[in-house]
Amino acid sequence: MLETPIPSCAPAPLTGRRILVVEDEYFLADDIGRALRALGAEVIGPVGNVGDALHILERGGVLHGAVLDVNVRDQRIFPIARGLTSRRVPFVFTTGYDKGTIGPEFEHISLWEKPIDIAAMLRGLSGLIQNQT
Repeated sequence: MLETPIPSCAPAPLTGRRILVVEDEYFLADDIGRALRALGAEVIGPVGNVGDALHILERGGVLHGAVLDVNVRDQRIFPIARGLTSRRVPFVFTTGYDKGTIGPEFEHISLWEKPIDIAAMLRGLSGLIQNQT
């Protein structure tokens, strides 16, 4: 389990932020969700398939960031990534594959290879989100 020290006088860095998690590995999804909640985020998901993630995007609710597994149940996550990009929602990729699976369209997006350093990944995502506001 991830423990992120937060000074008691400071608000958690993701307080009030809605973060979408798309990950089909149950234990990893649970760890990411818990770590995000520890940082104050409202976790949307975890979602274990691309169709459900598309439905969330189509509903049009506010999202402040996302963690996307590149390959979810043998489907690529790129339609979700495109939707987030068009809405200017920052996100990071996670994958068990190398960076070559991403392609040039998303080569500028941070990629965290499994096994993931969840704390480092969330620091990176937090920075992206804070730079948006």
